Amino acid sequence: MARVESVIRLRIDTHTDLKRPIKRAADVLKTGGIVAYPTETIYGLAGDPLNDSAIKRLFRLKRREPNRPVLMLIPSVDDLSQYTDHIPFVATRLMERFWPGALTLIFKASPLVSPLLTGGTGTIGIRLSSHPVAAALAKEMGRPITSTSANTSGGPSPRTPDEVVDTFHEGIDLILDAGPSPCRTPSTVLDVTVDPPQILREGAIKAFQLTGRERK
Repeated sequence: MARVESVIRLRIDTHTDLKRPIKRAADVLKTGGIVAYPTETIYGLAGDPLNDSAIKRLFRLKRREPNRPVLMLIPSVDDLSQYTDHIPFVATRLMERFWPGALTLIFKASPLVSPLLTGGTGTIGIRLSSHPVAAALAKEMGRPITSTSANTSGGPSPRTPDEVVDTFHEGIDLILDAGPSPCRTPSTVLDVTVDPPQILREGAIKAFQLTGRERK
């Protein structure tokens, strides 16, 4: 039986011009929509983090508890200072090594960050993506996009657009389909608001890579 989809899917080749599909996705986000997109790890869900209605819709879609934060992808390192009031030296060193890439850093959130995203923690996870689609979408928006796995809370991490569709039969406005993602492991999350920094989730980047110590 043929797959029936209610969501618009744009199949894209990352080796060609992304301008038209990325602009269409950004237009969806700017009107409060939700877009599924590939990252360097798994497929994520993008919403406009400066639009509280879009954030609430995202939480409902994922059935996510309001006390669980959602991270953001920024267009460039230069944008980071808008969303945190303090960038520790250790964070700068880590960004030099691992950004763009699969390392999410937890910073103290600036007043510009919606409390809906921080889950009441006063902190925000931020990453600079190395995936051409994710990076282009944030740049087209000219501001961050949310990056939370395209699944319901607690569900398996989606590696393909088909898995996203199987999870969300409705509720997503657009899928940017670039084929399977490289892996099923999410980004590593490191809290740099504490000293020493604390790994909250070990993902694509392993602990020994962060410390520079080789595994025995």
